[in-house]
Amino acid sequence: MSTEFDISQIQNIIDYGIPHCADIGVKVHEMDEEGVVFSLPYQERFAGNPVNGVLHGGIITTLIDTAAGMCIYARLKKYMPIATLDLRIDYLKPATPGEDVFTRATCYKTTKQIAFVRAIAYHSDPEDPVANAVGTFMLRSTNTPPLNLSAAKKGASE
Repeated sequence: MSTEFDISQIQNIIDYGIPHCADIGVKVHEMDEEGVVFSLPYQERFAGNPVNGVLHGGIITTLIDTAAGMCIYARLKKYMPIATLDLRIDYLKPATPGEDVFTRATCYKTTKQIAFVRAIAYHSDPEDPVANAVGTFMLRSTNTPPLNLSAAKKGASE
């Protein structure tokens, strides 16, 4: 099923279909065939070092993994179950305490069963990244149908 995407549709998938991403505050900023831009607001509860407030790498990994998966939908222009097969992240420098983190992810190749993705995490300047990532994702990883957004919204409003 081919689908046109809009940011609110993808935000609904995050808010209703990926509860841990909704809880941490992942937001969609851009989405087109070239990729996606997501953000995560700085929160002290995610500091890996409570003394200096630097974010834990795991929270940045969550942001990168989520954006990387969603950029596959943008490339294929359809929803399907996907699963992360491999995600390599090189942390280039500590995230700056108090600053939001952004991730730009692009799917640069797909095969019948695998999608290949690149991503960076950064603050305000994509040319000065906090982390660089590459990953592979399995396409059609389960027979479970994609999230029914109208049912998810209805359930959330009751």
